[in-house]
Amino acid sequence: MAETENPNAAQFRLPDPAIVSRTMADVAERGQRIVSDFLKRQSESAADPDPLKIGHAFLEMTTRLMANPGRLMQAQLGFWHDYLTLWQNTARRMLGDEPKPVIAEDDKDRRFKDDAWRDHEVFDFIRQSYLLSARYFRSVVEGTEGLPAHTAQKVDFYTRQFVDAMSPTNFLMTNPEVLRRTAESGGENLLRGLSNLLSDLERGRGKLRIRMTDDTKFRVGENIAVTPGKVVFQNDLMQLIQYSPTTKEVLKRPLLIIPPWINKFYILDLRPKNSFIRWAVEQGHTVFVISWVNPDEKLAEKGFDDYMLEGPYAALDAIEAATGEKGANVIGYCLGGTLLASTLAHMAVRKDTRVKSATFFTTMVDFEEAGELGVFIDEEQLSALEEKMSKLGYLEGREMATTFNMLRANDLIWSFVVNNYLMGQEPFPFDLLYWNDDSTRMPAKMHSFYLRRMYQQNDLVKPGGVDLAGVKLDLRKVKVPAYILSTREDHIAPWKSTYRATQLYKGSTRFVLAASGHIAGVANPPDAGKYSHWVNAELPPEPDAWFKGATELAGSWWPDWHRWVSALDRTMAPARVPGQGGGLAAIEDAPGSFVKVMATD
Repeated sequence: MAETENPNAAQFRLPDPAIVSRTMADVAERGQRIVSDFLKRQSESAADPDPLKIGHAFLEMTTRLMANPGRLMQAQLGFWHDYLTLWQNTARRMLGDEPKPVIAEDDKDRRFKDDAWRDHEVFDFIRQSYLLSARYFRSVVEGTEGLPAHTAQKVDFYTRQFVDAMSPTNFLMTNPEVLRRTAESGGENLLRGLSNLLSDLERGRGKLRIRMTDDTKFRVGENIAVTPGKVVFQNDLMQLIQYSPTTKEVLKRPLLIIPPWINKFYILDLRPKNSFIRWAVEQGHTVFVISWVNPDEKLAEKGFDDYMLEGPYAALDAIEAATGEKGANVIGYCLGGTLLASTLAHMAVRKDTRVKSATFFTTMVDFEEAGELGVFIDEEQLSALEEKMSKLGYLEGREMATTFNMLRANDLIWSFVVNNYLMGQEPFPFDLLYWNDDSTRMPAKMHSFYLRRMYQQNDLVKPGGVDLAGVKLDLRKVKVPAYILSTREDHIAPWKSTYRATQLYKGSTRFVLAASGHIAGVANPPDAGKYSHWVNAELPPEPDAWFKGATELAGSWWPDWHRWVSALDRTMAPARVPGQGGGLAAIEDAPGSFVKVMATD
């Protein structure tokens, strides 16, 4: 009697033996090298097994939970009731019924986009089971009473990290899309994924450094950061770029942009179609941008006041030499905005009036509610970080990048684990993710000051709380017109925290809230037709009251800013060519050499 054929057999195939052989030989050779290098570095350092001090926080939470067993039992009963309902619904589905789901994922959750998560009763059960468990863990943590605020925040954050890591989408046997790809390719996706994993371990020298994009497709100065201009000044900490005009006349008052030095400036000049710098030039601004150095151990003793003196102060001097203009409109982005606010308070004491308007992109100056980054700011973690920085003279670029990626782990970590290692695919070339991976180092002295005095102690908001270059700062003395741009889904600078600056500055202030997050909400050109923004001329004390009275407008906030800043002084002047007709000669073409230095160099 002939065997019955499996109708699905055609969907499966065995991997090519030659590919398997080559891959496993490569794995053995590379794996041995990676392990050897890792063990060597481990023997050279006595690593703290719990550098983030997570264990103590969870021990404290457990102690609090045990003090109120009734609340924990109530949560468990609710969880088991939902779980039994899910079992019953799954059984009914197998019998042909269509019961309503017990739980559904958030509309913005893209992990379960494959139809099989709903169409197949087994994967539907796995999906809902995970979502119920995740809800249970979060509810138990959120319901723990008596925890200090910082401990509660840390426990909540790392509980969500654990919950995200345990998603069934992250595992071969519980992800229908990966199983389907494995069957279709005969497992070659897993072999490619293993090779990708080894490559990422090699890139990170034993630590996993996940590739988020095809970085071979991008070259700074060739296909990103290509707006024409010249470097016209430089010192130890920065190069100053002046961009070439595209209009016959320009606004007489030049524009200076101070980017953060946690990342590189070209987030504002990725591609011509989404470059804020190019767009500002096209609107008639003479644009100058600070390109910060990627520091090494030689700059370990550079402090926050050095960044002020060798950054905005030096740039304003250079701009005056280049254009003859004493006054400038100035933009500060994120940490660059915090530096701008500090500089304005410093200038107020010195009676320096060269900054005629100040624009702040996603900038915090009051760090009382610093969002999820506050998880990493406690005495134990800061002391451990300072000890590490003291040995190198700087904070390694990857450490800061990893911290930011953890704030959006599903998007910036686990989605790439699935794509690169389980699906065995190469990451898609994406300019923003290339920039995100082009990390920078932080000088030890500056970074310690920034984390302690601003994040931990919130001294900048206190009158006289911060002393820079011999001057006690008071943000309430800042009287220049201010434009404050925040983003509604910002995980780094929460908009309600950035709003507090409206109650500090004494000049006329406009607050605008953009949709999306810390990066996409800022780098949002008008032609893209994406993301709305909210405006409200009133500035009540509380951000919720501001939002309640705000009007939502379609599209980018860029034109709103340009109308605001150009209305302050509409005087025009002949276009200025970098390195010509002024007191500064061109040093090299934009984007300069500082920005091309990578943290791995």
